[in-house]
Amino acid sequence: MTAYTVHELDVPTTMDDDPEKVRAFREWLAVTDAAEVDVHGLTELSWKPEEYLPMCHEPGAPSRLFVVRADSGPDGGADGGTVVAAGSYDTKQAPGTPNCWIALGVLPEHQRHGIGTLLADHLERIAREDGRTQWKTYAVSRQVGPASGHGYLAARTGFGAVPADEAGARFLTARGWRFGQVNRISRLGLPADHSVVRELHDRAAVRAGPDYRVHAWVGRTPEEWLDGIALLETRMSTDAPDGDMAEPEDVWTADRLREHEEELARAPRTMLTVAVEHVPSTTLAGFTQLAVPDDPERAVMQWDTLVLKEHRGHRLGWLLKVVGIERVEQDFPGRPSIITFNAEENRPMLDVNEAVGFVGVGSEGIWERRT
Repeated sequence: MTAYTVHELDVPTTMDDDPEKVRAFREWLAVTDAAEVDVHGLTELSWKPEEYLPMCHEPGAPSRLFVVRADSGPDGGADGGTVVAAGSYDTKQAPGTPNCWIALGVLPEHQRHGIGTLLADHLERIAREDGRTQWKTYAVSRQVGPASGHGYLAARTGFGAVPADEAGARFLTARGWRFGQVNRISRLGLPADHSVVRELHDRAAVRAGPDYRVHAWVGRTPEEWLDGIALLETRMSTDAPDGDMAEPEDVWTADRLREHEEELARAPRTMLTVAVEHVPSTTLAGFTQLAVPDDPERAVMQWDTLVLKEHRGHRLGWLLKVVGIERVEQDFPGRPSIITFNAEENRPMLDVNEAVGFVGVGSEGIWERRT
């Protein structure tokens, strides 16, 4: 009879670290990607190990990674046996932090053997022992675009749904998790229609008017905008759509931002930032960041995008989106696509995505459990 055991990885610092650590990390990522691709079929969302590793060392929030091994060897050691599942536990380390993020995936051919339950029990036990009272997880879905009716599980936001028969939905529901929100996964094939992008840029610029000015840079944030980007990162935790699953404010400082940038700079990609300045106050009103892989055959990933609540209604989100596309094509020609995630209730951002040519390709359900 096959025995399954959970093992925590000693996460390598770099890809040049101890070969056994690196091998284990590669196995973890391969299983994580395979479990997700089996659901949504989007191979463009898979990670390269050297791209993902720096994110495991986020300052103040290092990731803990776990695998489940089958038949872990005669000595019961962590190095024996086949990796059949992978999971992670993430939380800020600041005192009093109440929330955490849990993730797990099981290889398709090893599902329905209690492996997911074994790993989930382990991760949830860590969360309880850690005193975390708000747990979140992200479960990818094959669903493309909005859906409702028989056979679908609706998000509590009232926007979006996922098929109720998906393994992730059934598993989380059975464990007492609540389905809170849907993120739509959208893809823009490149090159974009330049005439459409230019028209949308002109219309957004007219709507924004002379009170707003766009800035763009690659790599480290210029000193003059350091505090502004730190504020925008902080407001991501309070201003971005989150349904009724609001998290505590996550405060960013200039020093934290610099540490974050230094860690990300170790990956084979370039960070492109587009920000919009409110000219009268000389402060930043919004931003978007695009992670551009060094490999020209890999998709560009659009990361954080936010317009502060007090500056909405001026088409600044549209302006950020189209300038980001223009800069990617100007500075990094030949990339195949841009991938972005947006809350299904965020109609203003979905409007600009659809207008510029983004097409829905999948979904991501956000689930919560409070203890």
